[in-house]
Amino acid sequence: MAQGHKFQDLEETGEVLVAFINSSQLEKLKRVKDEHQALFNQHVETKKIVRQILKDVAQIEETTGQRLLDMEEAKKQREDELSNVEEHLRQCTAKSQMTDSELQFLQRELESWRNSEHELQTLQNEVDEDTTEVIPSAVYVAQVYYVISKIKWEYDTQPNVLKGVHYGADLATPISIDTSQRSRSDVSDQLWSFVSTEW
Repeated sequence: MAQGHKFQDLEETGEVLVAFINSSQLEKLKRVKDEHQALFNQHVETKKIVRQILKDVAQIEETTGQRLLDMEEAKKQREDELSNVEEHLRQCTAKSQMTDSELQFLQRELESWRNSEHELQTLQNEVDEDTTEVIPSAVYVAQVYYVISKIKWEYDTQPNVLKGVHYGADLATPISIDTSQRSRSDVSDQLWSFVSTEW
């Protein structure tokens, strides 16, 4: 009997199990399993998306960092170029000021030369006028002296030496007198001694 009860209990348990398996609880279990699988799949997909996002962010950060470095380098290069341009401008300004000073100096020099040239021209004109008046009279006086004294002078001598030739009636006498060694009256007397008193 006891075995019969056990068998009956086992049979009832199996029926309950079969009933449970055949009941809606299996559908719930299957739905839970499907939901769990869907959640797992969504988790895997989300994980892939997050990885891609992190990879993209890292790429963006790297690209942005490189662009920042390039911009800093370009900025430094432009600052250097600007500094060079400013230095060149300072040098050009200094040269321009120096050139202006030199130009003013040269203009003053040119004006001074023009004034000197004008003065020289004025002096030349005066000399020409004096020469026009004086030389003919000096030539005339020299000719008169020669006619009277018969002495022909040499003019390319030292300032203190009188040289020439006295052409007498029969004799040509050379004259060489150092005026620094003799008085003016002695020189005058010697020269007058050549002049003939016969007219």
